[in-house]
Amino acid sequence: MNYIFINYPKCSTCQKAKKFLDENNIKYTDRHIVTETPTYEELKAIIEASGLPVSKFFNTSGLLYRSMNLKEELKSCSDDQKIKLLASNGMLIKRPILVKKDIVLVGFKEDEWKKLK
Repeated sequence: MNYIFINYPKCSTCQKAKKFLDENNIKYTDRHIVTETPTYEELKAIIEASGLPVSKFFNTSGLLYRSMNLKEELKSCSDDQKIKLLASNGMLIKRPILVKKDIVLVGFKEDEWKKLK
């Protein structure tokens, strides 16, 4: 089974991550985070497999996140509500995300990704 590489092609961090995957011959299925936004069920499974809090999956530096004032709004939301919000718009999701069964990497930190080899 290949990794699923969930990304936004115009994102420079996603481009660096993709280059890393290609240079290291790591096989993946490319998935555009906006045109193929992960569903609620997919996100729930990814978040559970990651062991990370739901808040780590928000693109806190994104324009949409800021324009929606989510820093304040999310304080009163349940995890379920947060996941539904993430599934509503791919631009709210931190990227890239690399997934394979119980391996989930969020964002591109080369040191973490080197462990994939």
